[in-house]
Amino acid sequence: MELNPNLSLKAQQDIELVEKAKVGDQLAYGELLGRYRDAIYFMLLKMVNNPIDAEDLTIEAFGKAFKNIDQYAPNFAFSTWLFKIATNNCIDFIRKKRASHVSLDQTADGEDSLAPSSLIQSDVPDPEAYMINQQKIKHMRKIVSRLKPRYRQLVELRYFKEYSYEEIAVELDIPIGTVKAQLFRARELLLNILNRSLETP
Repeated sequence: MELNPNLSLKAQQDIELVEKAKVGDQLAYGELLGRYRDAIYFMLLKMVNNPIDAEDLTIEAFGKAFKNIDQYAPNFAFSTWLFKIATNNCIDFIRKKRASHVSLDQTADGEDSLAPSSLIQSDVPDPEAYMINQQKIKHMRKIVSRLKPRYRQLVELRYFKEYSYEEIAVELDIPIGTVKAQLFRARELLLNILNRSLETP
């Protein structure tokens, strides 16, 4: 493959990594992740102003990029393509969040509501909301149990036990790049299982 001579050295190195990733080289995925994870995260953090959302959106951006890596054309920089995916995904997220947002402090005509329910905040969790949340957790654990053992272990450590990437790498004695790459794969598999379960009548 002939590389575009107008691209920077780093961009040309990225393209070589992409070619390796296309044939399943996990180290290449990890290297691409390491090169751009922080830059993508901080860009998204500026857009959503929420660290948790920015983290999730970063994972989604790399997940989409790696899933569709065969569609990347090497006539322009991989970073340009990756940032475009991350930006578009984030814009979609913001639109959906705004569309689903219902203000509890305003009435339908936009006036502030003075109803007691809007003025009193309780520290006691809503029993119905608690039950729904517990059902969601139970459902998610059931879906995670359908993953292969190595992916299931990664998801449990990251999302149920809330380990950092570094802690998972130490716990499983694998490189941090492998942890991140396999978590992206695990997340993609989870989404596929979820989609199939939603399609089942």
